[in-house]
Amino acid sequence: MRVLVVEDESVLADAIAEWLRREAFAVDVAYDGGAALDRLGVHAYDVVVLDRDLPVVHGDDVCRSIVDSGGQSRVLMLTAAAAVRERVAGLALGADDYLPKPFAMVELSARVHALTRRTRPAAPPRLSRRGVLVDPARREVYRDGRYVALSRKEFAVLAELLRADGAVVSAEELLDRAWDEHIDPFTNVVRVTVMKLRRKLGDPPVIETVPGVGYQIP
Repeated sequence: MRVLVVEDESVLADAIAEWLRREAFAVDVAYDGGAALDRLGVHAYDVVVLDRDLPVVHGDDVCRSIVDSGGQSRVLMLTAAAAVRERVAGLALGADDYLPKPFAMVELSARVHALTRRTRPAAPPRLSRRGVLVDPARREVYRDGRYVALSRKEFAVLAELLRADGAVVSAEELLDRAWDEHIDPFTNVVRVTVMKLRRKLGDPPVIETVPGVGYQIP
């Protein structure tokens, strides 16, 4: 799942990004509305955490642009104004949710998780295939009943493969969904992560390589 955090207070923006990365989201950060529009023109985001009072391009205009694009991005709007009329105005612009400052990171995280469930077709609470069970809510993985400890990126890649329901997922798609924009597009990190996943999940192997196309759990 890919999230864009747009917040001009750099300390807060970086703190939000770090918190969400700990929960296996791929997170990009923009510190003004202009930079946000640039990133939105390049990447498809599941959720945009958007501060309303932004420099360069106001958050209201960024929100309008997201809505007018017809894309699937959900908007969680942040603002220091807690008045009801402010929340109503934000929602009227097309924002999907609204969170006044100050807020608890755990609440922001819960709201982002809720919005991602609206972005994609409903998935079962647990993902299961070929003896592999992933519980996204608890961030737990089991292979034939045996608990498997995974890193955040390994967990994210495995979850994406299971969500594909047997279809092939390309390395580029995995890179886009599990890593942020700073990752080198020519890196072999996906291949290395899949190799580690295979070793940790054990035999018989469940992740197959489709040469020249990607990976799948058939």
